[in-house]
Amino acid sequence: MTTTHPIPSRARQIARTIGLFWSTSLAAEAEYRGNFVVAALSSAGNLFGAAFSMWLFYRAGAGFPGWSGAEVLVVLGLFSLWTGVITTVLTPNLSRIVTHVTEGTLEFVLLRPLDSQLQVSLRAMSPWGLPDLVFGAGLITVGVVASGHASPAALLGIVPMLSALVLLYALWFMLATTAIWFTKIYNATEVLRGLMDAGRFPIQAYPLAFRFVFTWVVPVAFLTTVPAEVMLGRSNWTWLIGSAGVAVVALLLSRLIWLRALRSYTGASG
Repeated sequence: MTTTHPIPSRARQIARTIGLFWSTSLAAEAEYRGNFVVAALSSAGNLFGAAFSMWLFYRAGAGFPGWSGAEVLVVLGLFSLWTGVITTVLTPNLSRIVTHVTEGTLEFVLLRPLDSQLQVSLRAMSPWGLPDLVFGAGLITVGVVASGHASPAALLGIVPMLSALVLLYALWFMLATTAIWFTKIYNATEVLRGLMDAGRFPIQAYPLAFRFVFTWVVPVAFLTTVPAEVMLGRSNWTWLIGSAGVAVVALLLSRLIWLRALRSYTGASG
């Protein structure tokens, strides 16, 4: 007698479905190959400009307390990495929630057997953020090596990076979900993007009041500064565990808000 394993089978089915979603998206975007070159040049230009400005800042004798120029490159690389995630996965998918609500197509999502939150979160994939992902990963590597912290211990940074990825998704998803109540949220997403720009620099660069806001109100510090400090061997286990805890809480909260929003959704005719 053979034993079936429904959970692995279900996981494979979900993976195949998402793979089909993404291959379809990439096939559609492949018609505009020139855009990828423009996106790559734009990403390279922005990252070079930021790194060059940082070099001038440190060359002038200024700097961020407790951070060398090479260490700041790790923070900048993480910021570029998350910018790529936003462009590649979050924006193409979560902006569609507004479209589903305004056009009344959310019903079709809810009728499918695949989890509705999973569908609206991973339905599309855009290649235009891939340069930011590549350049960000490269800058992180350069920063870690140049700062003299290249060791197996630096791999611990993977834990807060995964936590940061979950947190980033949860923040954007919670904001996108409010479209079910308020419909037009484009200005709100721009506000969140503006607040996240604070992650371009270490949290120590800001006054104490701003550090509190960027750590516990809009937890930007957990996106860039905390993972960078772990990779550079500058953090303790408290922040490592704390980053995972914040990510789990944010993810659960995003799920609760989504389910609550669906209960109040009345459809296109509501």
